[in-house]
Amino acid sequence: QVQLVESGGGLVQAGGSLRLSCVASGRIVRINTMGWYRQAPGKQRELVAAITSGGNTNYADSVKGQFTISRDNAKNTVYLQMTRLKPEDTAVYYCNADIRSSYDQAYLRVWGQGTLVTVSS
Repeated sequence: QVQLVESGGGLVQAGGSLRLSCVASGRIVRINTMGWYRQAPGKQRELVAAITSGGNTNYADSVKGQFTISRDNAKNTVYLQMTRLKPEDTAVYYCNADIRSSYDQAYLRVWGQGTLVTVSS
């Protein structure tokens, strides 16, 4: 069984920075795309950023130049460096990953449990 565990959320003042981490564990032979989503109160979950196994990245327009996604393939870990945080960045942040548990199985999208980021004004 595969699981993703996020960490690094918390309370920060506007203008501050946080770094989120997400570690995949369990039976893993390969991880394809990893990403971060967020869901603010009363809103739908939205893509924040994604990164392929080769390092290609994709960002939501609202966070370009503000957030940076990266990954360490040897550690099965994806990071989200968040800078110049604003109150509107307040949300539960979820990581996900497309994971293959064996070579005869397809990739399965796995989600973490989420970590809360609160930005105070």
